[in-house]
Amino acid sequence: MAHGQSTIDKQAVKAFFLQLQDDICQQLAQEDGQAHFIEDAWEREKGGGGRSRVLRQGHVFEQAGVNFSHVFGDQMPASATAHRPELAGRCFEAMGVSLVIHPHNPYVPTSHANVRFFIAEKEGADPVWWFGGGFDLTPFYPFEEDCQHWHETAKALCAPFGDSVYADHKAWCDRYFYLPHRDETRGVGGLFFDDLNQWPFEQCFAYTQAVGKGFIDAYLPIVQRRKATPYGERERDFQLYRRGRYVEFNLVYDRGTLFGLQSGGRTESILMSMPPMARWEYNWSPDEDAPEARLYRDYLKPREW
Repeated sequence: MAHGQSTIDKQAVKAFFLQLQDDICQQLAQEDGQAHFIEDAWEREKGGGGRSRVLRQGHVFEQAGVNFSHVFGDQMPASATAHRPELAGRCFEAMGVSLVIHPHNPYVPTSHANVRFFIAEKEGADPVWWFGGGFDLTPFYPFEEDCQHWHETAKALCAPFGDSVYADHKAWCDRYFYLPHRDETRGVGGLFFDDLNQWPFEQCFAYTQAVGKGFIDAYLPIVQRRKATPYGERERDFQLYRRGRYVEFNLVYDRGTLFGLQSGGRTESILMSMPPMARWEYNWSPDEDAPEARLYRDYLKPREW
């Protein structure tokens, strides 16, 4: 835990996260070409606040939310101390950027990314800190080359940080974004990491920056390739049905959602990851030879890209 303690720079981390939110919003709005992000600044009663930005009913994006938050307090929420009892009795700061994009066109995948930093401090003790984050892709009508591009981008940004980083964080993503009650992954994965503090602070921060910046490089080329693909009611229905899985994961399994709600975060900002529309259908599955069956057969289980 004591790596690089003298060089922990919370202000540099916060400045990076704020800039990242600006950059991603600017690039998504430019890609959309029609809608703009509306900013909603908020304050948390127990300490901290954030900037929620949401773009709605754009040309390309039905809804895109990019949140920055920085919350602090003198007591850890239960969701954090359950995993790490040593954090009880410490004051904490948590900050990060989190985003979810729900495009109109069912041929453009839904996508999610986040990067975050956490530090817990107590008089007379070394601070406990870590970074976390990642990005993942949830296609409805997947294209092999899109998934390969996504994973190649992830692999390239991991390479400078060690030979096993991509393989480890890709496998972690496959494990994390998994719906046990459906026995399927949420999508085709990407990167996921948490509790990152085994390297010096600067290196952990540099990796987190690479992941944050890498998201747009991974996602926008896929959007550009697919946004003009013609689709009809059938594809839209399937997209809404599969968005239901997104809701199931976020409400039942997502640790960030639980942490946010338990720590008294802003409910509207936490739940902006929800799709604007979704649907459920009792006991539905695609016909074996239907195009929708490809998703289940070839993509909703971990594989190497």
